[in-house]
Amino acid sequence: MEENEPTQLENLEYLALGDSYTIGEGVDEVLRWPNQLAKKLEGVNIEVKKVEIIAKTGWTTRDLLNGIEARSPGKHDLVSLLIGVNNQYQKRPFEQFENEFSVLLNQAIELAGSKEKVFVVSIPDYGVTPFGSGDPEGIGKEIDRYNAHVATTCESMEIPFIDITGISRELGASEGALAADRLHPSGAQYTQWTEAILPVVIDLFRK
Repeated sequence: MEENEPTQLENLEYLALGDSYTIGEGVDEVLRWPNQLAKKLEGVNIEVKKVEIIAKTGWTTRDLLNGIEARSPGKHDLVSLLIGVNNQYQKRPFEQFENEFSVLLNQAIELAGSKEKVFVVSIPDYGVTPFGSGDPEGIGKEIDRYNAHVATTCESMEIPFIDITGISRELGASEGALAADRLHPSGAQYTQWTEAILPVVIDLFRK
């Protein structure tokens, strides 16, 4: 066992908050990145007995707030947040995103019982997919604006921000990178996300 590797942790519950990228639109449940993450954690003695996902395709920050209120989840041992692409796509006011993202992040902390068990994942760039081919540069710039705000907010609160946007851009619409809809990531792309997320989450459990 490596130095500082977590001791055996069992019966953990993980809550993933988000939209289509979290629910894994177009891929099997086992290929969603939160489920892949839970499976990978088993390899370092962190047993996640339950992965709960509050996310739906098309959800904005407001929809996610409503979804959390409707489900009224209890405390979890780990909570993630990935949200914002639909605010951008639906051209909602950026100020709305700023305000509601802060509310969501504070809710995530409350649901985890501590900011020490919360992490945030960046918004991927759908401008590199066939769906976004009409304005890839414009979409990319707007996604960067959203991610910059998220990164700054996370830094100010000392919460890990994991940038997977570069992975989405590097893979683009290459073979095997996208689900059948040619918009959402494939299970293989989610595997690459998981590999980027995993060491950060392991570090959370070392604290």
